Amino acid sequence: MRAVLVAAVIVVCGVAIHAAEDPATTEKRVQRGKYLADTMGCQDCHSPKIFSPEGIPHPDESKAYSGHPGSKLPAVDPKSLAPGNWYLMSPDLTAYAGPWGISYAVNITPDEQTGIGLWTEEIFLQAIRTGKHMGNGRPILPPMPWPYYRNLSDEDLKSLFAYLKSLPPVKNAVPAPVAAADLQ
Repeated sequence: MRAVLVAAVIVVCGVAIHAAEDPATTEKRVQRGKYLADTMGCQDCHSPKIFSPEGIPHPDESKAYSGHPGSKLPAVDPKSLAPGNWYLMSPDLTAYAGPWGISYAVNITPDEQTGIGLWTEEIFLQAIRTGKHMGNGRPILPPMPWPYYRNLSDEDLKSLFAYLKSLPPVKNAVPAPVAAADLQ
């Protein structure tokens, strides 16, 4: 009787409940996700950089995957953003200016207020597949190569999501993108 009642509540409320995943499967998925994040260069944009004495940028591991930390871009002349001209990056390599305007690498840690902590696996897959923030929001802007990442298998995207959700949350509110028209 109890199982029938629980099933009825699930159907009435429309709540999707997944069977508990085997911990070994979860660990394999997290490890695969780490491999994918490392080879796809996710920290190249989503982690602020610190520089070696030789000037080589390395991800700041204390802020890994936390997105743009609020550093300022050099002054942006809208004429310099015309297609075919050079694009600008912030000194920590987490903000970009180009013909689309200015984009900031988002926080992809599991922080619930400023990152992807409240995202579901379905939202993550939809965002990568459609190029829309949260799967149906604003466009995901350059330089995020979502048109390539959308071709990953569901299993690879689920693994990437599992890895990101396994990271320590970092509270870091990232500014909203700025449209090119708003730079005039």
